[in-house]
Amino acid sequence: MAELTLVAVVVVALFFDFTNGFHDAANAIATSVSTRAISPRLAVLGAAILNFVGAFLSIEVAATVANGIVVPEFITIDVVLAGVVGAITWNLITWYLGLPTSSSHALIGGVLGSALAANGLDVVQWAGIRDKVLIPSLAAPVIGGISAFALMTAIFWVIRRRSPGTVNRVFRRFQLVTAGFVALTHGTNDAQKTMGIIALALVAAGHIPADDFYVPTWVIASAALAMGAGTYAGGWRIIRTLGTRIAKLEPPQGFAAEAATASILYTTAHFGFPVSTTHTITGSVMGAGASRRFSAVRWGVAGNILAAWVMTIPCAAAVGAGMELLTRLPAGDAVVFVLATAIATAAFGARRRQTQRRLAPAPA
Repeated sequence: MAELTLVAVVVVALFFDFTNGFHDAANAIATSVSTRAISPRLAVLGAAILNFVGAFLSIEVAATVANGIVVPEFITIDVVLAGVVGAITWNLITWYLGLPTSSSHALIGGVLGSALAANGLDVVQWAGIRDKVLIPSLAAPVIGGISAFALMTAIFWVIRRRSPGTVNRVFRRFQLVTAGFVALTHGTNDAQKTMGIIALALVAAGHIPADDFYVPTWVIASAALAMGAGTYAGGWRIIRTLGTRIAKLEPPQGFAAEAATASILYTTAHFGFPVSTTHTITGSVMGAGASRRFSAVRWGVAGNILAAWVMTIPCAAAVGAGMELLTRLPAGDAVVFVLATAIATAAFGARRRQTQRRLAPAPA
């Protein structure tokens, strides 16, 4: 039974990685698509390939997720399964609503909630949460906004006597590079979180020693493939929110936002900080948009997104805790797995009906 539960955890975790791909992949390509630097189809394909490649570049974030947030010795496979289902549930809710919330925080919140429900406060490594999750996650969007604002100010000075047409053409080409860098670092940062969860499940099942942590090659490859496939599935509602509703960007501003984001993601992945790609790119977009004038940023939309961010960890934790309670029932693991399937089916079905209504011709 334990092995079947382990298989269920791997399947559910890879599905989370898939939802992370289409939920967060929009972050990597939204600004380039909205500034018309690249066509949507090529942007999605390129981001999928680079997400896949980026997942192989480091395992520092995976190590943090696996043994820097909760105490691995106290974690069971049931706890991991419940936590991932909590994360998936919140991811699908925000995807349906078109809110660019953090898949990273959903995953951390889900696992925290299920671990707390199972073992109480002592199972959480609070210093790790503070130093490796909360502080870097709060700092990343602020640094992204300041960096994008400063870079855009410098760019405005350089291009002040150039024609807008020439400037936009040049910076659309530059955006091909920066968007690729964002997609690569997104794979490095976000795919590792799923690797860490699967590795944590393998530790709980006794397949990996807790005192000699490593990520098996098959885990890296499967997480990378799931992320790439999810990216190719796309995330148009979130692309629209990030690319146009927060601030209308021109190619130089898109370049500045992407350059700031990619630099931060690369640095945080090196240090093993599981920061939110969504938070970082949104902060950078706001900074780049505000460089023209502060009123260029739609602060009301940004406020709605901020509210969703604040809710992510506690909401995902609540769902994860509820799922952990369900695993205590007879055949509870199967119940949670079936429930995850039902939630995913309902979310995709509702989204499909919503899309059909939006595309339906207006009555005569």
